[in-house]
Amino acid sequence: METVIGVVVGAIALFVVITLLSALKIVPQQREFIVERLGKYQRTLTPGLNLLIPFIDQVRTKVDVREQVVSFPPQPVITSDNLSVSIDTVLYFKVVNSADATYQIANFLQAIEQLTVTTLRNVIGSFDLERALTSREEINRHLSGVLDETTGRWGIKVTRVEIKAIEPPASIRDSMEKQMRAERDRRAAILNAEGHKQSAILTAEGDKQAAVLKADGERQASILQAEGQAKAIRTVFDAIHTANPSQKVLAYQYLQALPKIAEGSANKVWVVPAELTKALEGISGALGGLASTANDEPAPAASAAASEVEQEAAQAAEEAAAAAREVADAAAAAEAEVSSRPKSLPASPPSAVSGLYQAPQTDKA
Repeated sequence: METVIGVVVGAIALFVVITLLSALKIVPQQREFIVERLGKYQRTLTPGLNLLIPFIDQVRTKVDVREQVVSFPPQPVITSDNLSVSIDTVLYFKVVNSADATYQIANFLQAIEQLTVTTLRNVIGSFDLERALTSREEINRHLSGVLDETTGRWGIKVTRVEIKAIEPPASIRDSMEKQMRAERDRRAAILNAEGHKQSAILTAEGDKQAAVLKADGERQASILQAEGQAKAIRTVFDAIHTANPSQKVLAYQYLQALPKIAEGSANKVWVVPAELTKALEGISGALGGLASTANDEPAPAASAAASEVEQEAAQAAEEAAAAAREVADAAAAAEAEVSSRPKSLPASPPSAVSGLYQAPQTDKA
Protein backbone atom coordinates (compact mmCIF):
# COMPACT_ATOMS: atom_id res chain seq x y z
CA MET A 1 0.00 0.00 0.00
CA GLU A 2 2.73 2.35 0.90
CA THR A 3 4.41 1.59 -2.40
CA VAL A 4 1.29 2.59 -4.30
CA ILE A 5 1.02 5.81 -2.33
CA GLY A 6 4.68 6.57 -3.07
CA VAL A 7 4.17 6.07 -6.79
CA VAL A 8 1.11 8.32 -6.83
CA VAL A 9 2.92 11.04 -4.89
CA GLY A 10 5.86 10.79 -7.28
CA ALA A 11 3.57 11.04 -10.32
CA ILE A 12 1.84 14.05 -8.84
CA ALA A 13 5.19 15.70 -8.15
CA LEU A 14 6.37 14.98 -11.67
CA PHE A 15 3.13 16.41 -13.10
CA VAL A 16 3.55 19.55 -11.02
CA VAL A 17 7.14 19.95 -12.22
CA ILE A 18 6.15 19.45 -15.85
CA THR A 19 3.30 21.90 -15.46
CA LEU A 20 5.55 24.51 -13.92
CA LEU A 21 8.14 24.03 -16.65
CA SER A 22 5.50 24.42 -19.33
CA ALA A 23 4.19 27.54 -17.65
CA LEU A 24 7.60 29.20 -17.66
CA LYS A 25 8.95 30.41 -21.02
CA ILE A 26 12.37 32.05 -21.52
CA VAL A 27 12.53 34.11 -24.71
CA PRO A 28 16.04 34.79 -26.14
CA GLN A 29 17.18 38.27 -27.15
CA GLN A 30 15.93 39.49 -30.55
CA ARG A 31 13.22 36.83 -30.54
CA GLU A 32 9.47 37.08 -30.08
CA PHE A 33 7.00 34.28 -29.37
CA ILE A 34 3.39 34.40 -30.54
CA VAL A 35 1.10 32.95 -27.83
CA GLU A 36 -2.41 31.62 -28.52
CA ARG A 37 -4.98 30.87 -25.83
CA LEU A 38 -7.36 28.17 -26.86
CA GLY A 39 -6.48 28.78 -30.54
CA LYS A 40 -6.81 32.57 -30.41
CA TYR A 41 -4.03 35.15 -30.44
CA GLN A 42 -3.35 36.15 -26.89
CA ARG A 43 -0.11 38.13 -26.77
CA THR A 44 3.51 38.33 -27.94
CA LEU A 45 6.21 37.25 -25.55
CA THR A 46 9.21 39.57 -25.34
CA PRO A 47 12.80 38.53 -24.47
CA GLY A 48 13.15 37.35 -20.87
CA LEU A 49 11.16 35.11 -18.47
CA ASN A 50 7.45 34.82 -19.21
CA LEU A 51 4.68 32.91 -17.40
CA LEU A 52 1.96 31.04 -19.29
CA ILE A 53 -1.17 29.18 -18.21
CA PRO A 54 -0.39 25.49 -18.59
CA PHE A 55 -2.39 23.54 -21.14
CA ILE A 56 -4.29 26.69 -22.15
CA ASP A 57 -1.63 29.02 -23.57
CA GLN A 58 0.39 27.65 -26.46
CA VAL A 59 3.37 29.13 -28.37
CA ARG A 60 2.30 29.36 -32.02
CA THR A 61 5.36 30.89 -33.76
CA LYS A 62 8.85 31.92 -32.83
CA VAL A 63 9.78 35.06 -34.81
CA ASP A 64 13.31 36.38 -35.38
CA VAL A 65 13.17 40.19 -35.30
CA ARG A 66 16.76 40.73 -36.44
CA GLU A 67 17.46 42.21 -39.90
CA GLN A 68 17.70 39.43 -42.43
CA VAL A 69 19.30 39.10 -45.85
CA VAL A 70 17.77 37.09 -48.66
CA SER A 71 19.38 36.55 -52.05
CA PHE A 72 16.90 35.70 -54.78
CA PRO A 73 17.89 33.54 -57.76
CA PRO A 74 18.45 35.23 -61.16
CA GLN A 75 15.25 36.37 -62.83
CA PRO A 76 14.88 36.91 -66.60
CA VAL A 77 13.65 40.43 -67.37
CA ILE A 78 12.92 42.04 -70.76
CA THR A 79 13.96 45.65 -71.31
CA SER A 80 12.14 48.24 -73.40
CA ASP A 81 14.37 47.49 -76.40
CA ASN A 82 13.34 43.79 -76.29
CA LEU A 83 16.53 42.41 -74.77
CA SER A 84 16.37 39.69 -72.16
CA VAL A 85 18.66 40.21 -69.19
CA SER A 86 19.16 38.16 -66.05
CA ILE A 87 19.03 40.12 -62.77
CA ASP A 88 20.11 38.97 -59.30
CA THR A 89 18.69 40.86 -56.33
CA VAL A 90 19.52 40.98 -52.63
CA LEU A 91 16.84 41.98 -50.12
CA TYR A 92 17.36 43.33 -46.58
CA PHE A 93 14.30 43.28 -44.28
CA LYS A 94 13.26 42.92 -40.65
CA VAL A 95 10.06 42.00 -38.80
CA VAL A 96 8.63 44.96 -36.95
CA ASN A 97 5.31 43.34 -35.96
CA SER A 98 5.45 39.63 -35.20
CA ALA A 99 1.68 39.18 -34.98
CA ASP A 100 1.05 40.75 -38.41
CA ALA A 101 3.91 38.73 -39.92
CA THR A 102 2.27 35.60 -38.55
CA TYR A 103 -1.43 36.22 -39.21
CA GLN A 104 -1.55 38.68 -42.15
CA ILE A 105 0.28 36.43 -44.61
CA ALA A 106 1.05 32.75 -44.72
CA ASN A 107 4.66 32.97 -45.97
CA PHE A 108 5.97 36.50 -45.98
CA LEU A 109 9.39 35.51 -47.44
CA GLN A 110 7.85 33.94 -50.54
CA ALA A 111 5.53 36.90 -50.87
CA ILE A 112 8.43 39.33 -50.74
CA GLU A 113 10.30 37.35 -53.40
CA GLN A 114 7.37 37.32 -55.81
CA LEU A 115 6.66 40.99 -55.20
CA THR A 116 10.32 41.83 -55.86
CA VAL A 117 10.31 39.91 -59.16
CA THR A 118 7.13 41.55 -60.46
CA THR A 119 8.21 45.04 -59.39
CA LEU A 120 11.64 44.51 -60.96
CA ARG A 121 10.08 43.46 -64.24
CA ASN A 122 7.87 46.54 -64.26
CA VAL A 123 10.79 48.86 -63.58
CA ILE A 124 13.25 47.26 -66.00
CA GLY A 125 10.57 47.01 -68.68
CA SER A 126 10.47 50.81 -68.87
CA PHE A 127 14.26 51.12 -69.29
CA ASP A 128 16.46 50.24 -72.22
CA LEU A 129 19.57 48.12 -71.70
CA GLU A 130 22.03 51.00 -71.45
CA ARG A 131 19.88 52.87 -68.95
CA ALA A 132 19.26 49.69 -66.94
CA LEU A 133 23.00 49.10 -66.68
CA THR A 134 23.71 52.66 -65.53
CA SER A 135 20.67 53.33 -63.32
CA ARG A 136 21.08 50.84 -60.50
CA GLU A 137 20.56 53.45 -57.80
CA GLU A 138 17.30 54.56 -59.38
CA ILE A 139 16.09 50.95 -59.69
CA ASN A 140 17.02 50.17 -56.09
CA ARG A 141 15.23 53.26 -54.83
CA HIS A 142 12.08 52.42 -56.81
CA LEU A 143 12.07 48.80 -55.60
CA SER A 144 12.55 49.85 -51.99
CA GLY A 145 9.62 52.27 -52.17
CA VAL A 146 7.22 49.74 -53.71
CA LEU A 147 8.22 46.87 -51.39
CA ASP A 148 8.14 49.00 -48.26
CA GLU A 149 4.68 50.29 -49.09
CA THR A 150 3.31 46.79 -49.75
CA THR A 151 5.01 44.86 -46.94
CA GLY A 152 4.12 47.45 -44.29
CA ARG A 153 0.73 45.83 -43.61
CA TRP A 154 2.47 42.48 -43.18
CA GLY A 155 4.57 43.78 -40.32
CA ILE A 156 7.73 43.72 -42.49
CA LYS A 157 10.13 46.59 -43.01
CA VAL A 158 12.23 46.43 -46.21
CA THR A 159 15.37 48.36 -45.36
CA ARG A 160 17.30 47.95 -48.60
CA VAL A 161 17.13 46.33 -52.03
CA GLU A 162 20.29 45.84 -54.07
CA ILE A 163 20.75 44.60 -57.62
CA LYS A 164 23.66 42.22 -57.41
CA ALA A 165 24.19 41.59 -61.11
CA ILE A 166 22.65 42.38 -64.49
CA GLU A 167 23.72 39.83 -67.07
CA PRO A 168 22.85 40.60 -70.72
CA PRO A 169 23.02 37.85 -73.37
CA ALA A 170 26.41 36.67 -74.63
CA SER A 171 25.99 38.32 -78.04
CA ILE A 172 25.10 41.63 -76.40
CA ARG A 173 28.12 41.37 -74.08
CA ASP A 174 30.39 40.77 -77.06
CA SER A 175 28.95 43.82 -78.86
CA MET A 176 29.32 45.92 -75.72
CA GLU A 177 32.95 44.85 -75.33
CA LYS A 178 33.67 45.81 -78.95
CA GLN A 179 31.95 49.15 -78.41
CA MET A 180 33.93 49.83 -75.26
CA ARG A 181 37.16 48.81 -77.00
CA ALA A 182 36.41 51.18 -79.88
CA GLU A 183 35.59 53.95 -77.40
CA ARG A 184 38.87 53.40 -75.55
CA ASP A 185 40.78 53.42 -78.85
CA ARG A 186 39.08 56.69 -79.78
CA ARG A 187 39.98 58.24 -76.42
CA ALA A 188 43.55 57.00 -76.75
CA ALA A 189 43.82 58.55 -80.23
CA ILE A 190 42.40 61.83 -78.93
CA LEU A 191 44.81 61.86 -76.00
CA ASN A 192 47.70 61.05 -78.33
CA ALA A 193 46.71 63.88 -80.66
CA GLU A 194 46.38 66.24 -77.70
CA GLY A 195 49.83 65.21 -76.55
CA HIS A 196 51.34 65.89 -79.98
CA LYS A 197 49.51 69.22 -80.08
CA GLN A 198 50.80 70.28 -76.69
CA SER A 199 54.28 69.10 -77.63
CA ALA A 200 54.23 71.15 -80.84
CA ILE A 201 52.92 74.19 -78.98
CA LEU A 202 55.58 73.91 -76.30
CA THR A 203 58.29 73.38 -78.94
CA ALA A 204 57.11 76.45 -80.85
CA GLU A 205 57.00 78.47 -77.63
CA GLY A 206 60.52 77.32 -76.80
CA ASP A 207 61.81 78.22 -80.29
CA LYS A 208 60.11 81.60 -80.01
CA GLN A 209 61.64 82.34 -76.64
CA ALA A 210 65.03 81.10 -77.84
CA ALA A 211 64.83 83.37 -80.91
CA VAL A 212 63.80 86.33 -78.77
CA LEU A 213 66.60 85.71 -76.30
CA LYS A 214 69.11 85.22 -79.14
CA ALA A 215 68.01 88.46 -80.83
CA ASP A 216 68.16 90.28 -77.51
CA GLY A 217 71.64 88.87 -76.89
CA GLU A 218 72.82 89.93 -80.34
CA ARG A 219 71.35 93.37 -79.78
CA GLN A 220 73.09 93.69 -76.43
CA ALA A 221 76.34 92.44 -77.99
CA SER A 222 76.05 94.96 -80.85
CA ILE A 223 75.35 97.75 -78.37
CA LEU A 224 78.31 96.76 -76.22
CA GLN A 225 80.55 96.40 -79.29
CA ALA A 226 79.49 99.80 -80.58
CA GLU A 227 80.07 101.33 -77.16
CA GLY A 228 83.50 99.66 -77.05
CA GLN A 229 84.39 100.97 -80.51
CA ALA A 230 83.15 104.42 -79.55
CA LYS A 231 85.29 104.37 -76.42
CA ALA A 232 88.29 103.14 -78.41
CA ILE A 233 87.88 105.88 -81.03
CA ARG A 234 87.41 108.45 -78.30
CA THR A 235 90.52 107.20 -76.50
CA VAL A 236 92.60 107.27 -79.72
CA PHE A 237 91.31 110.73 -80.58
CA ASP A 238 92.09 112.03 -77.11
CA ALA A 239 95.53 110.47 -77.26
CA ILE A 240 96.24 112.02 -80.68
CA HIS A 241 94.87 115.35 -79.55
CA THR A 242 97.02 115.23 -76.42
CA ALA A 243 100.18 114.13 -78.24
CA ASN A 244 99.71 116.77 -81.02
CA PRO A 245 101.52 114.74 -83.75
CA SER A 246 103.22 116.51 -86.63
CA GLN A 247 102.31 116.24 -90.30
CA LYS A 248 105.32 114.02 -90.83
CA VAL A 249 103.91 111.35 -88.63
CA LEU A 250 100.56 111.55 -90.40
CA ALA A 251 102.26 111.27 -93.79
CA TYR A 252 104.24 108.31 -92.53
CA GLN A 253 101.05 106.60 -91.39
CA TYR A 254 99.52 107.23 -94.81
CA LEU A 255 102.51 105.66 -96.55
CA GLN A 256 102.25 102.62 -94.27
CA ALA A 257 98.59 102.21 -95.22
CA LEU A 258 99.33 102.18 -98.97
CA PRO A 259 100.47 98.50 -99.11
CA LYS A 260 97.30 97.39 -97.31
CA ILE A 261 95.17 99.03 -99.98
CA ALA A 262 96.71 96.77 -102.65
CA GLU A 263 96.34 93.58 -100.57
CA GLY A 264 93.84 90.91 -101.53
CA SER A 265 93.19 88.93 -104.68
CA ALA A 266 90.06 90.94 -105.44
CA ASN A 267 91.95 94.20 -106.09
CA LYS A 268 92.19 94.12 -109.87
CA VAL A 269 91.76 97.83 -110.68
CA TRP A 270 94.06 100.61 -109.38
CA VAL A 271 93.34 104.30 -109.73
CA VAL A 272 96.70 105.96 -110.31
CA PRO A 273 97.05 109.75 -110.48
CA ALA A 274 98.64 111.01 -113.69
CA GLU A 275 101.10 113.12 -111.82
CA LEU A 276 101.82 110.51 -109.17
CA THR A 277 105.58 110.94 -109.44
CA LYS A 278 105.41 114.64 -109.04
CA ALA A 279 102.94 114.30 -106.27
CA LEU A 280 105.15 111.92 -104.36
CA GLU A 281 108.11 114.20 -104.95
CA GLY A 282 106.04 117.05 -103.59
CA ILE A 283 105.15 114.92 -100.58
CA SER A 284 108.81 114.08 -100.11
CA GLY A 285 109.75 117.72 -100.32
CA ALA A 286 106.97 118.58 -97.98
CA LEU A 287 108.15 115.99 -95.52
CA GLY A 288 111.59 117.54 -95.68
CA GLY A 289 110.36 121.10 -95.22
CA LEU A 290 107.50 120.57 -92.82
CA ALA A 291 109.81 120.82 -89.88
CA SER A 292 110.27 124.52 -90.50
CA THR A 293 106.54 125.32 -90.54
CA ALA A 294 104.95 126.84 -87.55
CA ASN A 295 102.19 125.07 -85.64
CA ASP A 296 103.57 121.67 -86.88
CA GLU A 297 106.04 120.90 -84.16
CA PRO A 298 105.30 117.97 -81.94
CA ALA A 299 104.56 118.44 -78.34
CA PRO A 300 107.55 118.75 -76.01
CA ALA A 301 106.69 115.37 -74.50
CA ALA A 302 107.26 113.65 -77.89
CA SER A 303 110.47 115.56 -78.99
CA ALA A 304 112.74 112.66 -78.01
CA ALA A 305 111.09 110.30 -80.52
CA ALA A 306 110.48 112.92 -83.24
CA SER A 307 113.94 112.54 -84.83
CA GLU A 308 113.50 108.79 -85.19
CA VAL A 309 110.04 109.23 -86.68
CA GLU A 310 111.39 111.80 -89.16
CA GLN A 311 114.15 109.44 -90.26
CA GLU A 312 111.68 106.59 -90.72
CA ALA A 313 109.36 108.94 -92.59
CA ALA A 314 112.13 110.11 -94.91
CA GLN A 315 113.19 106.54 -95.66
CA ALA A 316 109.56 105.54 -96.27
CA ALA A 317 109.15 108.55 -98.56
CA GLU A 318 112.14 107.49 -100.62
CA GLU A 319 110.83 103.94 -100.88
CA ALA A 320 107.42 105.28 -101.83
CA ALA A 321 108.99 107.55 -104.48
CA ALA A 322 110.77 104.55 -105.98
CA ALA A 323 107.58 102.56 -105.97
CA ALA A 324 105.78 105.51 -107.53
CA ARG A 325 108.33 105.64 -110.36
CA GLU A 326 107.74 101.98 -111.06
CA VAL A 327 104.00 102.55 -111.02
CA ALA A 328 104.43 105.55 -113.34
CA ASP A 329 106.44 103.43 -115.77
CA ALA A 330 103.75 100.77 -115.68
CA ALA A 331 101.12 103.45 -116.25
CA ALA A 332 103.06 104.81 -119.26
CA ALA A 333 103.26 101.32 -120.73
CA ALA A 334 99.53 100.93 -120.19
CA GLU A 335 98.85 104.23 -121.96
CA ALA A 336 101.01 103.16 -124.88
CA GLU A 337 99.08 99.88 -125.12
CA VAL A 338 95.79 101.75 -125.01
CA SER A 339 96.93 104.20 -127.77
CA SER A 340 97.89 101.29 -130.04
CA ARG A 341 94.28 99.94 -129.99
CA PRO A 342 91.84 100.74 -132.84
CA LYS A 343 90.50 104.28 -133.05
CA SER A 344 86.96 103.07 -132.48
CA LEU A 345 87.78 102.86 -128.79
CA PRO A 346 88.06 106.34 -127.24
CA ALA A 347 91.44 107.08 -125.70
CA SER A 348 91.90 108.82 -122.41
CA PRO A 349 92.97 112.51 -122.74
CA PRO A 350 96.61 113.12 -121.78
CA SER A 351 95.64 115.87 -119.42
CA ALA A 352 93.37 113.59 -117.37
CA VAL A 353 93.87 113.81 -113.69
CA SER A 354 93.66 110.04 -113.16
CA GLY A 355 94.48 107.00 -115.28
CA LEU A 356 93.14 103.46 -115.22
CA TYR A 357 95.61 100.65 -114.81
CA GLN A 358 94.47 97.09 -114.87
CA ALA A 359 96.85 94.54 -113.47
CA PRO A 360 97.72 91.81 -115.98
CA GLN A 361 96.24 88.35 -115.20
CA THR A 362 98.03 85.19 -116.01
CA ASP A 363 96.20 82.07 -117.09
CA LYS A 364 96.49 79.20 -114.71
CA ALA A 365 96.22 76.68 -117.51
